[in-house]
Amino acid sequence: MIRKASLLLVGALIGGATITALSQMPLRVSGVANAAASDTYRQLNLFGDVFERVRSDYVEVPDDAALIESAINGMLSSLDPHSSYLSPKHFRDMQVQTRGEFGGLGIEVTMEDGLVKVVTPIDDTPAYKAGVLPGDLITHLDGEQIQGLTLSEAVDKMRGPINTGIELTIRRENVAEPVKLTITRDIIRIKSVRFREEGDVGYLRVTQFNEQTYDGLKDGMDEIAKKIGSDKLKGFVLDLRNNPGGLLDQAIAVSDAFLQRGEIVSTRGRNADETQRYNARSGDLANGKPVIVLINGGSASASEIVAGALQDHRRATVLGTRSFGKGSVQTIVPLGANGAIRLTTARYYTPSGVSIQAKGITPDIEVLQELPEELRASGAETKGEAGLRGHLQGEGEEQSGSQAYVPPDPKDDAQLKLALDLLNGVQANSAFPPVGDQKAAVPN
Repeated sequence: MIRKASLLLVGALIGGATITALSQMPLRVSGVANAAASDTYRQLNLFGDVFERVRSDYVEVPDDAALIESAINGMLSSLDPHSSYLSPKHFRDMQVQTRGEFGGLGIEVTMEDGLVKVVTPIDDTPAYKAGVLPGDLITHLDGEQIQGLTLSEAVDKMRGPINTGIELTIRRENVAEPVKLTITRDIIRIKSVRFREEGDVGYLRVTQFNEQTYDGLKDGMDEIAKKIGSDKLKGFVLDLRNNPGGLLDQAIAVSDAFLQRGEIVSTRGRNADETQRYNARSGDLANGKPVIVLINGGSASASEIVAGALQDHRRATVLGTRSFGKGSVQTIVPLGANGAIRLTTARYYTPSGVSIQAKGITPDIEVLQELPEELRASGAETKGEAGLRGHLQGEGEEQSGSQAYVPPDPKDDAQLKLALDLLNGVQANSAFPPVGDQKAAVPN
């Protein structure tokens, strides 16, 4: 039996899917398996007993569908922070988001200790303009506590008609008083690639990996080369800071845009025969020009695939601060009219065979930003995947925080400034250009 599913590499409530076929494993029957199955059936009977007791004796008549949905959510959320149930509505919403347009505030979120935790605000959205920061914990919506709500319920409350306002009460690390922000809802149109010329250097900002990302990147590179001139173009800055991830196929396509050959990424499930490897095809859109990739503590998942592939192949120098460390693959399994489940099914590995789960990509050149006065106490840091309760364990986990701040004014952006100085030859660093450009990494 073949089932259709979707690989999703991203934090909660973002992204969409590339369709892939997964073969069901044959059922193996043994005495041990029979005993385990018998025990499982006893546990399912226990669930049925509790469900019937709640239906018959609870002080108010419960909603059967809501009970079942909550039970499924509880089962999946107990596995790791990225597995969850998607109701039919939320499944449709996810598909719309994947196409790059949806309604809301413009923040990527997950749930931590009963509160909504901001992974990152999306560039040029109401949340971004209002000053929402990665790592913020949202405690109240319009004065009502979030504690006790599921992530889906909290997100539903944040969504609503455009041009209507909502007040977010935020707990910010090392800030004594709660921060209150009033944000006006709007249609969030995600233009996932923005570009401009910085003198003779091309600047490419990728905010997430949706269905338009590769085409947007290619158009941007073509436009930059046309305006600057291929002979004068000194190289590219690929900015993946605070990019929470998105579609696996788009991460592979963006990596492939700069690589001539070799492995880009592999995904490995719990069974050896589930390993899949994705390789580059001939053709470098940058025509061998130098590339510097910018990352920080808000760069997650698909962003880390790109940074890891270009770093391992010595095709680019990675600059900034350590990335988020989300090295797991989520498969979207449709359930017909009943929505879908998002289930963690594999870990992904960089070309050299390294898993960055709960560890992140370490930049070749570390550069911290100068923080404004109001952010110095918190350090504008995120603890990344290792800071999420119930995360999959990773080898060599990194528990310390990583800075995730990008100044709104490029003139104050120390990471971008150094990248441009290196490409223009104003400054030098032993990590740029990388030695052994494009030599294929050997998987472990």
